[in-house]
Amino acid sequence: MEKFNQIKEIVLNAEKDAEKFFNQGNGAAGTRVRKAMQEIKVLAQDVRKEVLENKKK
Repeated sequence: MEKFNQIKEIVLNAEKDAEKFFNQGNGAAGTRVRKAMQEIKVLAQDVRKEVLENKKK
């Protein structure tokens, strides 16, 4: 559950940068959004593994 909460926190923090990138064309904000999405991808894969492991029990 900890990693799931980390994903939610990253999404909340990335929202401001996403708005800056898509609405204002701020390129640096786009880079930060891409970094956040990569972190989410890694954490999401970890969550999937944990769910699968717990499901097997």
